[in-house]
Amino acid sequence: MSSGRVSQEKTGLEKQTKGKSENNHSAKMKSGKTMKLAWGITGAGDRLNETIKVMKDLKEAGYSLDVFVSKEGETVLKWYKDLDLIKNEFSSLHVEKSANSPFILGDLQMRKYDALIIAPATANTVAKIAHGISDTLLTNAVAQAAKCDIPIYIFAVDAKAGKVKTKSPDGREFTLTMRKIDVKNAEKVSKMECITVVKNPAKMLKKLV
Repeated sequence: MSSGRVSQEKTGLEKQTKGKSENNHSAKMKSGKTMKLAWGITGAGDRLNETIKVMKDLKEAGYSLDVFVSKEGETVLKWYKDLDLIKNEFSSLHVEKSANSPFILGDLQMRKYDALIIAPATANTVAKIAHGISDTLLTNAVAQAAKCDIPIYIFAVDAKAGKVKTKSPDGREFTLTMRKIDVKNAEKVSKMECITVVKNPAKMLKKLV
């Protein structure tokens, strides 16, 4: 199970070629339109409960969330007994069938979403993004969002060198050692266009509210 925290963080809005302002990142944008988020969940269990809390907080704040779960994300949500919670909390929930199904790419092209969030993001997902591989639903979504100048926020769990403590679904604590290659990939992703990498789920909330 992937675990850890990201060591690189920068303001993605500063990197936007179209110069969108942070004032637009609130539940109600200047246009009066409710901010709509595409939220991707991969197969990482670290800080999953914190991530779900952030999602619920954003919903309560007035944001509109469409949730997209990778194949392995569904497996992990079941293992942590959080899948039913997600289904009950968010009416728009889609599980990956292929890299193009459900067809989130069309909605990104049509600017249906104001931001794309991948949280939590596994080391595998981050590695694919770092090397331009788009063969899953969520890595494909990241590539398309970047092409459309849509802000992307990623909470990558394997990105701080050293040992990290995490918990299993039954609450048992254990320690994992982060790999240098995973840290390097997270750093690379943090420097890519349209992408902001955050240190933890709480930082995600601060970026969006």
